[in-house]
Amino acid sequence: MGIFSKTVDYIKDRLGKTRDKISSSLSSVLTLGRNIDDELLDKLEETLISDDIGVETTDKLISELREAYRSKKIATTDDIVPFLKEHITNYWPHRDRQLKTSANPPTVILVAGVNGSGKTTSIAKLAYTLSRNNENVIVAACDTFRAAAVEQLSIWAERIGVQIVKHKSGSDPAAVAFDACEAAVARGVDYLILDTAGRLHTQKDLMRELTKIRDVVAKKIPDSPNEVLLVLDATTGQNAIAQAKMFTEAIDVTGIFLAKLDGTARGGIVVAIKDQLDIPVKFVGLGEKPEDIAEFDPAEFVEALFS
Repeated sequence: MGIFSKTVDYIKDRLGKTRDKISSSLSSVLTLGRNIDDELLDKLEETLISDDIGVETTDKLISELREAYRSKKIATTDDIVPFLKEHITNYWPHRDRQLKTSANPPTVILVAGVNGSGKTTSIAKLAYTLSRNNENVIVAACDTFRAAAVEQLSIWAERIGVQIVKHKSGSDPAAVAFDACEAAVARGVDYLILDTAGRLHTQKDLMRELTKIRDVVAKKIPDSPNEVLLVLDATTGQNAIAQAKMFTEAIDVTGIFLAKLDGTARGGIVVAIKDQLDIPVKFVGLGEKPEDIAEFDPAEFVEALFS
């Protein structure tokens, strides 16, 4: 699709906090021109873990570095960052990270995430970008447990100029989803994006409600939802992994929208998510404005992270 793409410079600018942290921590270990030895690699291992790359991923990287060092493919600290950039990029095999669409519109996108993850803002960014590319979009306010959630999505819908389907606060979320599906089909829209309650992943009853919404949508519009996006807050670091595992068990998450990546020094979590979950990060949120969204591109991300 490519309509969400941003330049490397744009991403670099918004990954400033993450890049500064990684640059600072690496420079404290990688004295220029120093020969590589086991002591240096041990310190580098501690550094990468502290940068939220993740224990398992770091173990893999350090093992690869040790092998390259022993086989004399690398010799000094000057070789390490280029090595890390190449190998981290290669962790993401070529796969479709673009938004899945339906051959018979509407394309249905179910969005989930815990309270405070940036879910509603992320929905607005998706809807805004799609609408600016001449796609007709409906958003559905299925988070009926909080009056503020319906109001927030309503404000965003008016601001970015898209349609909204909503009920009163406290209504059955599945009923909202049902009506939204009917409206999307009747009005011939291209995309239907469903907001859901910002439920805690430990609340099993609420997770069952989320599964119910998915099932209602699937029955009303065959072969949907086309995407089940989980919004994760990048600032939560490794806790995001636990959230993703629970949501995936409930609703078969197909992609991750990593929000608030601009406001954290924990952007290394993107690498850990890939290594531990193998769920594609499809979008990243890089600011508060509706246009601050980018498709996740591994090469561009790694370049921005280590530049």
